[in-house]
Amino acid sequence: MKFCRFRVGLVEKDGVLVDGKVREIEGSIFDDYVITDRIHDEDGLEFLPPILPSKFTCIARNYVAHAKELGNDVPEIPMIFLKPSTAVNAHGGEIIIPTESEQVDYEGELAIVIGKKCRKVKKADAESVIFGYTCLNDMTARDLQKIDTKFTRAKSYDSFAPIGPYIETDFDWKTARTKTIKNGEVVQDGTTDLMIFDIPTIIEYMSGIMTLLPGDIIATGTPAGVGRVDAGDIIEVEIEGIGRLTNKVVDDKE
Repeated sequence: MKFCRFRVGLVEKDGVLVDGKVREIEGSIFDDYVITDRIHDEDGLEFLPPILPSKFTCIARNYVAHAKELGNDVPEIPMIFLKPSTAVNAHGGEIIIPTESEQVDYEGELAIVIGKKCRKVKKADAESVIFGYTCLNDMTARDLQKIDTKFTRAKSYDSFAPIGPYIETDFDWKTARTKTIKNGEVVQDGTTDLMIFDIPTIIEYMSGIMTLLPGDIIATGTPAGVGRVDAGDIIEVEIEGIGRLTNKVVDDKE
């Protein structure tokens, strides 16, 4: 099923896509919920981030070609970093280029949404703690990352984590293909079989470090082909079976 969040007037709603229409639901998507008869068209709907995570964790350099394209070594164990919850952005939201940066890059990715509280999960049990998957654009101020040699500042600006539009619960990650499209041109095209660390490995590693909670997100890394964005660009991350996440890039107005 495809779950989403959206706004009607001033009211935030949860919904599910049924036969091409978004139907409102009542209750928690992680527990008991009821699909109502209140129906909305996708077109023109103001989407919100499909989930508001308590933790937004990420795997860096999880594709060999991406590590090499930036001149980095291929990691021997998962390399992790965090994005703040305030970076979370929605399908249709604006990606804001901070005044401090002269090079902001797109990074299209598949993201995991955790479905239950868990700790020290074994690879064999990883699927049992996953609620679903969503599209992510892990925006990065590349010039600041090079200056800092760390990830935090470069990854943490407001609007730097668009996710959505849906969380898909019925999804085969083993055959997933992630495409990033810049102004109508495909600039990234990678499949999950190219990951250095697969999803069960990621779940085992991350849950061995920290307790994961329902709604937490784990970004699985970006394939090769990352590149610069400029104000006015339209960036889309498309994962077949989940949907297409679309955002416009703008300059910081402050």
